[in-house]
Amino acid sequence: MAARAYHQRGFTLPPGATEIVLVRHGASQPAVPGEPFPLLDGHGNPALAPEGEEQAIYVAERLATEGLAGLFITPLRRTAQTAEPLAAVLGLEPVVVPDLREVFLGEWDGGEFRIRMAEGDPIAIQAVIEERWELIPGAETTEGFALRVRAGIEAVAAAAGPDVTVAAIVHGGVIGEVCRQATESRPFAFIHADNGSLTRLVILPGGRWLLRSFNDTAHLASAA
Repeated sequence: MAARAYHQRGFTLPPGATEIVLVRHGASQPAVPGEPFPLLDGHGNPALAPEGEEQAIYVAERLATEGLAGLFITPLRRTAQTAEPLAAVLGLEPVVVPDLREVFLGEWDGGEFRIRMAEGDPIAIQAVIEERWELIPGAETTEGFALRVRAGIEAVAAAAGPDVTVAAIVHGGVIGEVCRQATESRPFAFIHADNGSLTRLVILPGGRWLLRSFNDTAHLASAA
């Protein structure tokens, strides 16, 4: 009698699980000193830059054949604009999840944080070194942001239901926090996701998070 043989095989979604493809929005408009972005509930709300619009098209082409059962965005328009080509291809209406908006940067929201990081502001650098958002004046606490992001992901999973794959167009800080919670890593270990990149999270039955991939940009090669 032949012995049983157990082959290595590719990953398949476990029964009862939900896969969330986290897409970082396309590149937004450049920050200009003295010209802050418009704000929405205190959050910088820039539109996509032309290169961000192009990235959104490549995202749609990449995900068009994945059988997505739902599409989620945040209240900030750069996520809605990134979702537009994919929504058009799939015929899906994006669902807004407020808890997945970007980390609130207090007095440095609206593009100021981006400028200060580029210019080497010592407080900005220290916030990154210590991996604590609250070192930025008036910013959201790291703990508060973590709780909010978890609630947002749980809301997406609940709305999606089991045995499906959905996409959520979100922000770099959010993706970093999701990956931190899934892997129990350092706070800022995953905050470097590229614009238009894909990160795959699986919510297992019982609620455990599994990080499948991070910062997949293969579809952006021709854009570059």
